[in-house]
Amino acid sequence: MIRRSALVIAAFVSAAAGVGAAGASTSAGRADMEVRVTAKDFSFVLSRKSVPHGQVEFVIKNAGKTGHNFEIAGHTSKAIAPGKTTTMHVRLEAGSYPYKCTVDSHAKLGMKGMLRVT
Repeated sequence: MIRRSALVIAAFVSAAAGVGAAGASTSAGRADMEVRVTAKDFSFVLSRKSVPHGQVEFVIKNAGKTGHNFEIAGHTSKAIAPGKTTTMHVRLEAGSYPYKCTVDSHAKLGMKGMLRVT
């Protein structure tokens, strides 16, 4: 009986810790602006070409047939398989930021551009 109670308490504490961590992660990553990025073979389409300064959430979808990634301001997303989506948060100050795919020679094939931050 005591052992079962200890297991129930341990499970409750683990569940509560998991909920707290998820909540903290969500609020810590809150973005001021969202930019949807569609990666194709071999180009990017961004939902916005200009954003205000602050925390930007890039939602990157690979609509191509090969793997891609997205790099901006020294931050690089994880590799994105065809048909998959990933999210990346980056704090940007005013200025112009080049972005590109760093996979093989994808940038030379057209997977690059410039994002303006006001």
